[in-house]
Amino acid sequence: MIPKKIVSVSSEEELVCTSRFGKFFGVPQSVFDQVWQAISSPKSNSVAYVSMEIGADPDLFHPVQDFIKEQVQIKSDNPEILRLLDKYLHGPRKIPNYSGGLGVLAGDTLKSFADLHIPVFAVSLLYREGYFSQLVDSRVGQIDQATKWSPEATPSLFQLQDPDHPGQPLELTVPFFNEYDHPVEAKAHVWMKMEISEELDYFVPEFLLDYSIPSSLPWIREAGLRLYNSKSAIMKANQRRMLGSCILPLIERLGLTWKTIHLNEQHGVTVTLHIILRLLAQKLGDDWQTRMTDQDIFAAAQEAAEHIVYTIHTPVKAGHDRFARSLYTGISHGTGCRILDLLANDPDSPYEYNFTAFAMRVNRAVNSVSRLHRDVTRKQFPEFADKIRAVTNGVHHLTWISEARAKVFDSTADLSGWRDDPGVFSKASLDRNATFLEQLRSAWEQDNLQLVNYVNQMLSDHRARMEETWIDPPNYLSHLPEGKGSRLSPGVFTIGFARRFSTYKRADLIFDNLTTLADILVQGGWPVNFLFAGKAHPQDEPGKSVLKLILDNQKELYERSNGLARLIFIPGYDMTLARRMVSGVHTWLNSPKRPLEASGTSGMKAAMNGVPNLSVMDGWWVEGYHEGLTGWKFGYEGPIKADSLSESPETLLYVEDSQSFYRLLPKVLELFHSRPDEYLQFAVNNLRRNVPIFNTHRMAAEYVRKYDMQLDAETADRVLSFAKLYQSDSCDWPKAQE
Repeated sequence: MIPKKIVSVSSEEELVCTSRFGKFFGVPQSVFDQVWQAISSPKSNSVAYVSMEIGADPDLFHPVQDFIKEQVQIKSDNPEILRLLDKYLHGPRKIPNYSGGLGVLAGDTLKSFADLHIPVFAVSLLYREGYFSQLVDSRVGQIDQATKWSPEATPSLFQLQDPDHPGQPLELTVPFFNEYDHPVEAKAHVWMKMEISEELDYFVPEFLLDYSIPSSLPWIREAGLRLYNSKSAIMKANQRRMLGSCILPLIERLGLTWKTIHLNEQHGVTVTLHIILRLLAQKLGDDWQTRMTDQDIFAAAQEAAEHIVYTIHTPVKAGHDRFARSLYTGISHGTGCRILDLLANDPDSPYEYNFTAFAMRVNRAVNSVSRLHRDVTRKQFPEFADKIRAVTNGVHHLTWISEARAKVFDSTADLSGWRDDPGVFSKASLDRNATFLEQLRSAWEQDNLQLVNYVNQMLSDHRARMEETWIDPPNYLSHLPEGKGSRLSPGVFTIGFARRFSTYKRADLIFDNLTTLADILVQGGWPVNFLFAGKAHPQDEPGKSVLKLILDNQKELYERSNGLARLIFIPGYDMTLARRMVSGVHTWLNSPKRPLEASGTSGMKAAMNGVPNLSVMDGWWVEGYHEGLTGWKFGYEGPIKADSLSESPETLLYVEDSQSFYRLLPKVLELFHSRPDEYLQFAVNNLRRNVPIFNTHRMAAEYVRKYDMQLDAETADRVLSFAKLYQSDSCDWPKAQE
């Protein structure tokens, strides 16, 4: 998307900036200095945002690349500048340091912090083998492969240099302990991803620690290679330690300051342990380890808590890190384990440390990611119920709105300023603007055509490669001869589903009774495209089996429906494919077991494009449904009971919820085919009601209030305006939505 108001920059050379840690490209020197001053001010007003994964691919939101392309001609003849320009225009566009929604949410959040000029810096790890690359075989299912990528060649990534040794990478020393309770020094290089605002007038630095370097110990290097490396429990524990333990040394080495550490999930919670250890040493002196009492530990934890904000993202048991006490004793010193004995204890599992419980105990604010998730989390952690609040997730609207839709919004007077303020959608009279409605319909058709062409090209490529590789194409249509019957057609009602494949998300729910589903389509004469994508974690065999079921249903559904139903699986799900899907489908499907989807953000991305959701009443959809004005609901929506949090197969409600879907589907299809103007009204309702709520500008503003930051008057006023769009923890709808 093209920035509309660029900070005063007349040439590419003005986007070169330097510091004692190297040379960077993307913002003027004045902007770089402003940001660095804000995050290193002695006033300690800034926030360290900690996340195990950050989705920050520069191929969807790329203001620097847009600026370069907008230049009529390249003005520089400096070889270094020309190299940087070539890198931004032609370099690889993937940073595979995310697995799904949690990481993409982190990236979207940081983009909004940059747009709002909030003094934040992020800390994560750089994984040389990223998250796994997905191959899919029709007979085998998902096949996991290591991801190969080059940080050195990737635009917006910069390796920090050692100011004391020019030309050498900055090497950070991170303290660890081995199984003998002896200190061990881990080594890491530091990379910085610049998350730059649309107007190139601010950025949020993301510091990524690369432990896979020759000077690190072999077990450290291995643990740092791949995101969520779960080869063993000890490797998983070490990877969490590598995130949490690097934060304070990194801050000190770069000369940064902080008032708050925001834990985006509990993966980096060991930073809290390090803060407590430092406070004990400061208060008790050199012999603090022998002098400290339990009361001293609790007092230090209470003081540390004043600096911690914690966001919990899941009610699913597998999402909470638990480690055997015996394991942790072998990788941490005795004093640390003594603190964990008090603060990470789990009454339900006395032989394990529960790091979610640790994060719950030591913070000044804890929040869920939707209202329903807040209520569920309070039931899960009744000891902390009084302090658990809701901050409903959002998405970065400039990233997820398609180019075709964005052009329509740019040309609509009522939506003037939408790029800066997604709240303008709530005030616009869109449903009475005939020109807007026709342009929106046309943009939707363009995006659908683009998606259909992408799928058809994929199917064609699969047919061509069938004889060249041992991979059997993962789609039944790929095995049919090239022709009308083996392709998708634009304008056919298209249902999209894309997310992580785990059992509670029930990707196969709507195929529980293929006869019933096919009969609905045959009786109505309704063709439907079902487009599915997503990955199962490499260690999640049940999740992989759900993915395989999708593949196994393709042929039978096609034949039972006389070719009306075309079920497609698209391998290699990433952010680029996600935007193509959420803007190109006609409805977005979400079918988790209620209430295990804490929030979900893929449906929000669809809503940003006006696409209605077809979803179980779980997560964000409870707030985004608006009494049926923005989409449809199906499935169980009763009270949360004791077995509601179970993932056992017998509790997943397949029969009940699939039957509810089958009752609803004919109504949706009849509306789409017989009353297209009414169907388009769902899109308008989404733009007016959901875009102002489910964006990360609003979400970031809510977090800023939790950070208790001191901001300049202009920034504070802007943040307040977004906070007023919606109050996640309120039981009342905002007046703007009346």
